[in-house]
Amino acid sequence: MGLDYSYEIFVPPRNVARALTRLAELAPQGRDTPPLPVTLPGGEQLTVPFTSKFKSEPVDSSAGGTLELDTSIMVGVDDAIREFHLRDVDGVDELGRVSVGYIYLTVRFSSAWHPNFASLQFTAATSDMSRMFEQSASVRKVFSDLTAAAGGVCCLLDTETGVFDICWLNGETVNGETVPGSRFPHFHNLVAAWREPVE
Repeated sequence: MGLDYSYEIFVPPRNVARALTRLAELAPQGRDTPPLPVTLPGGEQLTVPFTSKFKSEPVDSSAGGTLELDTSIMVGVDDAIREFHLRDVDGVDELGRVSVGYIYLTVRFSSAWHPNFASLQFTAATSDMSRMFEQSASVRKVFSDLTAAAGGVCCLLDTETGVFDICWLNGETVNGETVPGSRFPHFHNLVAAWREPVE
């Protein structure tokens, strides 16, 4: 069994489309992936430059449940990305970023932790990518920034230890805090602290 580390972002359900739109902006340019039409709960439609279960047929998630996407995103190069991901410099773009993927995304339109929030869970495809997720400040920043751009309330890093690193909470970047931890001894304490952003 390999490592399956993941970042999970929690957003109000109405913000899932915004999160996916922002995520699409992070996708590598010039890929051969056909646009994927997605229908969200409530009938909202959008197109993303990813696949779903490695297929490009339209996906209808209007009934809720989950949405699965196979994503690739551009991430700024740092030491952890050099160590675990970068095999050559040809893949670095003019902004100093490389494509990281596949990252498996599961969107839950009603989170198990709080039914009034949706979650987007980004899972690394390999053990090396999992280690990179844990050690790369650049990867952490991408997911924290995505949480902010999507109007999210929380971003967590799961390293399969039962202790989650808190990366973003209620509009602020967080470092060195975990759940369970001194501030949030249980997950329900963290969830109780979530505040929907005023928009």
